[in-house]
Amino acid sequence: MPLAEKFVEDSVDKSLERNLRAGGANAEQSAGAEQSTDASIETGRAREVSTVDDASPSTRNKFREAIQLKDVSYRYPGSDEQAVDRINLTIRKGEVVGFVGSSGAGKSTLVDLILGLLRPTEGEILIDGRPLQAQRRDWMTNIGYIPQFIYLADDTIDHNIAFGIPQEEIDQVKLNQAVADAQLGELMESLSEGGKTMIGESGVRLSGGQRQRIGIARALYDQPDVLMMDEATAALDNITERQVISAIELLRGSRTIMMVAHRLSTVRNCDRLYLLEGGRIVAEGTYEELQRKSELFRSMSEG
Repeated sequence: MPLAEKFVEDSVDKSLERNLRAGGANAEQSAGAEQSTDASIETGRAREVSTVDDASPSTRNKFREAIQLKDVSYRYPGSDEQAVDRINLTIRKGEVVGFVGSSGAGKSTLVDLILGLLRPTEGEILIDGRPLQAQRRDWMTNIGYIPQFIYLADDTIDHNIAFGIPQEEIDQVKLNQAVADAQLGELMESLSEGGKTMIGESGVRLSGGQRQRIGIARALYDQPDVLMMDEATAALDNITERQVISAIELLRGSRTIMMVAHRLSTVRNCDRLYLLEGGRIVAEGTYEELQRKSELFRSMSEG
């Protein structure tokens, strides 16, 4: 069965799962060398989501307090090395935190652990004091996931925001709120057909920033308490990056936001940064604090 069809059959139409499904569709279409690594990661995440079966869908619990990782390690099957090694951290509700580090530092693995797509080989992850694995499906439906490459179908803006949801089931109130929160209102007003505007294959009729904001709106459609931005600005120019980050900044306080970034300008205003190297957190603090105390961070910011 084709991957995209399997998603339609197996997955629950929720923000994280719809976004990862879209990422998987994008990965199958990505033939360029520059996207190959990111595409394989997205496809792997999408396959994981399609087989979630250890919790039944239910009324979503609100995220109320904190995400805690306690001595969390992960080793990929067949590997002798820890991809993530004894991670301890706490992310409180409403915080904006960033994960930075060089390629291979462990950022993607850490993201997959927090998303619930991987289970720690050691340690535990707690959501509001309860094990993540005991509430995995509920947790996954409470995360809005924004990947680097936003898959856009040759369809309307509305359908791309409510991706995978049948027309008759689209909630117009939620759709309008997602459009407002993603700062898409001005675009909608400039188009004669508004959200009914066809955007062309891969969103060819839109700018890079507009495409990315549709990805943000998609992540926000289900009104999640948590947002995960996974290298979401890496492919954007500096001006467009600032526009996207400005849209995210307006969500500060109303969501708990986690950002994974190689481009440090993306995470400059985070409440706290975690610098990873060799699967471990080697430094943490604000951008300015890491500039003062971490030679590795300084070299990254200067490079």
